[in-house]
Amino acid sequence: MGLPPTEILLSPWLLAVLGLVVGSFLNVVIHRLPQLLEREWLADAAGYLQDSATMTRVLGAPLARTDELARQGAALAAEVDALPAMSLSRPRSRCPQCGHQLAWHENIPLLGWLRLGGKCSSCGTRISARYPIVEVLTGALFAAAAWQAGPTAAAAVYCVALALLIAAAFIDLDTTLLPDNLTLPLIGLGLAAAWQRWIPVSLADAALGAFFGYFALWFVAAVYKLVRGVQGMAEGDFKLLAGLGALLGWQALPTIILLSSAVGAVVGIFMIVARGHGRNVPIPFGPYLAGGGVAALFFGAQLNGLWSGV
Repeated sequence: MGLPPTEILLSPWLLAVLGLVVGSFLNVVIHRLPQLLEREWLADAAGYLQDSATMTRVLGAPLARTDELARQGAALAAEVDALPAMSLSRPRSRCPQCGHQLAWHENIPLLGWLRLGGKCSSCGTRISARYPIVEVLTGALFAAAAWQAGPTAAAAVYCVALALLIAAAFIDLDTTLLPDNLTLPLIGLGLAAAWQRWIPVSLADAALGAFFGYFALWFVAAVYKLVRGVQGMAEGDFKLLAGLGALLGWQALPTIILLSSAVGAVVGIFMIVARGHGRNVPIPFGPYLAGGGVAALFFGAQLNGLWSGV
């Protein structure tokens, strides 16, 4: 008799290949989602600038000033409207230097980059190695999820969560943004998976994980702002830890916070001392939270034993 379909579909090898494909799409998400969101925010800002009632109510601006702001808003709106159409699926991938549209065989995950030698086939501009790194990372983590959870619904849940974490981490690294489009689905995924018993976390533990994950970082940020007078952490970090808490349960939060804080502190000190990184320039915390969450997912029991001395 052959293997059941679930054992084939959720096997490490098949999920590794799927991860390469998903990683290719995540590269698009990492590059385009922040731009799409920032276009929306600029369009909203342009609309507010043209709202004379709001400008008068908030700024107490006189008529001449509101007219000037409205003209600036109209100019900004025209610039945003003039931008080329963009979505996560359109336009097709192309070289940012010469505009060469990638052929289907150049878009094959990992193999396309290797075949091109890491360069554009048209102009020879180097293609960042981060593209295949994201693809390989996604494939490796998908395979690890299958190995960890076996051919179960948990493996599929963990793969979706890992894809969200990878996209969120790299976007935060590039832009210091953690979009709600990624963090809120992670919270919902954890709660829904716990409710349906797809993962070994009870719904109560998932709900407490989401609550305490958000509240823990919110409290730290509130105290920091009270003491230093500046915002030390963004709300996206709160939501990301809430998502990890929902997925892994409140019991995993100490491990995630400890690992992400320790690694973040070491990297931050290194960047300030060795790289001359400005102390007032924010360092994204999302990648460290995501890394801590991945470590807790795969090695949570061992790490908890290490902290507790058991």
